[in-house]
Amino acid sequence: MANFKYLSPEWAEEGRRRAEEALTPEKLHNVTSSMTNIYRNCPDGQDMYFFVEFTDGKVTGFETGTGEPPKAEFKIIADYETFAKITRAELGAVRALTSRKLTLRGNMAKAMRLAPLVDKLNRVLATIPTNY
Repeated sequence: MANFKYLSPEWAEEGRRRAEEALTPEKLHNVTSSMTNIYRNCPDGQDMYFFVEFTDGKVTGFETGTGEPPKAEFKIIADYETFAKITRAELGAVRALTSRKLTLRGNMAKAMRLAPLVDKLNRVLATIPTNY
């Protein structure tokens, strides 16, 4: 199997496929929420985003890109390397938030409750053979 370039359209398509397959509504506690991660200092010099949305625990949005990201309940801003560690499941969402490696725009209490679900997503994304 070929490696995917991190945040490429092909990586996003593979991520969506794996998330839909592995993360049932029950595993995600039928959550309805969305987040946009803003990646600063990407290797190519551009800022990028990763958007994911769940409705009743089902993946209803999953994309990466440059430019204006989709509106989301949470906007999280960090350095590319920080997000890469999170996506590889080397750094948990709660630890990243509490150590201030991430800047969060949105309800912090709700974000902390949803962080374990985000970690479930990241464990799925960590299975994608990826070139960072």
